[in-house]
Amino acid sequence: MTNLPTLYEYYTGGSITTGLSADQPYFTLNNKNITLYSGAMHYFRVPPEYWRDRLRKMRAAGLNVVETYVPWNLHEPEPGHFDFGQGGTDFQELLDIEKFLKIAQEEDLLAIVRPGPYICAEWEFGGMPSWLLREKGIKVRTSDERFVGYVKKYFAVLFAILTAFQFTKGGPIVAFQIENEYGSVRNNDFKYLEILKETFESNGLVELLFTSDTPLLGKNGQIPGVLYTANFKANANLQLKRLQEYQPGKASMVMEYWTGWFDHWTEVHNTRDLISYFTVLNDILKFPASVNLYMFHGGTNWGFMNGANILGIGWDNRGYNPDTTSYDYDAPLTEAGDYTDKYTVTRNVIKTYNDIPTKLPALPEEIPRVAYETVKIVGELSLNEIISKVEHHIKSHDLISMENLPINNNAGQSYGYVVYRKHNVDIPANSVLKIWGRVCDTALVLINGELKSKILKTQADMKEFGYWKSKDASLYLGEDSYKGATLDILVENYGRSNFGLYVKQHNQFKGLWQGNVSVNGENLYDWEIIPLEFKKKWTNSLEGWHQPKFGIGPALFKGVLNVKERNDTYIDMRGWNKGIVIINGFVLSRYLRIGPQQAAYLPAPFLKEGDNEIVIFEHFEPDDRIRFLNNQVYETLP
Repeated sequence: MTNLPTLYEYYTGGSITTGLSADQPYFTLNNKNITLYSGAMHYFRVPPEYWRDRLRKMRAAGLNVVETYVPWNLHEPEPGHFDFGQGGTDFQELLDIEKFLKIAQEEDLLAIVRPGPYICAEWEFGGMPSWLLREKGIKVRTSDERFVGYVKKYFAVLFAILTAFQFTKGGPIVAFQIENEYGSVRNNDFKYLEILKETFESNGLVELLFTSDTPLLGKNGQIPGVLYTANFKANANLQLKRLQEYQPGKASMVMEYWTGWFDHWTEVHNTRDLISYFTVLNDILKFPASVNLYMFHGGTNWGFMNGANILGIGWDNRGYNPDTTSYDYDAPLTEAGDYTDKYTVTRNVIKTYNDIPTKLPALPEEIPRVAYETVKIVGELSLNEIISKVEHHIKSHDLISMENLPINNNAGQSYGYVVYRKHNVDIPANSVLKIWGRVCDTALVLINGELKSKILKTQADMKEFGYWKSKDASLYLGEDSYKGATLDILVENYGRSNFGLYVKQHNQFKGLWQGNVSVNGENLYDWEIIPLEFKKKWTNSLEGWHQPKFGIGPALFKGVLNVKERNDTYIDMRGWNKGIVIINGFVLSRYLRIGPQQAAYLPAPFLKEGDNEIVIFEHFEPDDRIRFLNNQVYETLP
């Protein structure tokens, strides 16, 4: 077995004459038969120091392809400002797609790239940048000239990188996807798909082009001259037969075979049983068809980058459902890169069907984890102290959504929190504050720095004031009266919708924008608006930390973890309520005591030897310590 050729030795054979072909009932690569055994792994969800580890584990399972999306919103955070590894953003180390593709090829894997512009992926706004929303009336994911114009500018930069990594030019990329599950949009703008196809080709992409949708839902996402691939979880034979009907004589590919599922906050952690997973995978390969396992390794929605779903019909977000930070997905490799029973099953099934053996690496060792010693909270900053350290204090007669704030080179605010502050308010005893419309997405109300909102304890509390579920909601401000008070409303962007019909709609603004704020029926105007973006440079510059009082939040709390040897770990958030946790200035994770995710994965590359600052922004009730675990914990409270 040691004399087996590598994958590249077998398929290049000293010269490359052609790429991946689907023009017969099976795939060929460089005129040799190939079944694609692919796995999804997104470079931006994994520390770059671990790319090789994860990719080698994929290859050791018998996979011959890695598939990845490309997130536009990370690569172009402001119009014309690009980051592909050296752009200076908080995510820059995770964005070097060239390095990722080089490592994939070194690990003897081919690559499938799905560049968008829309990627879904349970990623914020489906991977599209929020600054698009500043264009009044723009129609994303359509042939709207303004939207397409931005796409073409971005693709010109992205494709200038990707062209050199195509298989026929000696690289790993064998196929590119046009858009993503466009059939789910149901607006039949085939001109848009044709524009994208022409843009791919005019920018030098010569490898196989494809689209992907669920065959049993129709072929609205299909265009001539582009391979149609399938996305599904079950009914493999029925789905693949329908796929063959749409394109007779073509190779069959399942671009997304869903190995598990993602989690929303307040849900029970999603898992998929091993028997159903094996049965459908076996049916796919027996059909026979090629497959991409989505996900093979899920990783993490770092920062504020989780997406959301909107369930049901309604422009007002009543069915909004944000995703957790963990994107474990119950995949063959866990969020931390551990092997699972699904990994073993996958490896065995591929070995059964693969009739073109090539050299595989030995199974890499799992990366060890530790539970560090508990850390005490040593510093605190109140919301008012935090606000005093923010650069932008924007005066406005009316409420403004965060996207429309005149910051970030006029790109607006994409992520984080925004404070709507009203000075010199007279508030009589027994007053009632009302937010008209729906909050996008959560809100806390303070008077003179004192929290008036209800402390979140149960899921039922999220149906009341301060959350998206409640429309035109009111808050009783108590028996005290105030003269010349400062009123603060702290609003959180919990993640923009990433899927389907709602991604093409304009209802993705965050903050307060659907209506006025009133006290006792009288609308308030002349606001001071303060964006809290929690960018790394700003967080690391914070000074004036004082002895913690551990009162009711919102507030920042700081602990220092001294590390002699860097190891993977999990931060146990079960002693906290709701908020975000930050490591050395980088927003690591959201947390919510209600669950299901109860811990934040902290990989060793995010740590440094010596002191590491852990900063927690707690909405309600803080703990006085930071505790650690060596594994994730899932728990959902009532």
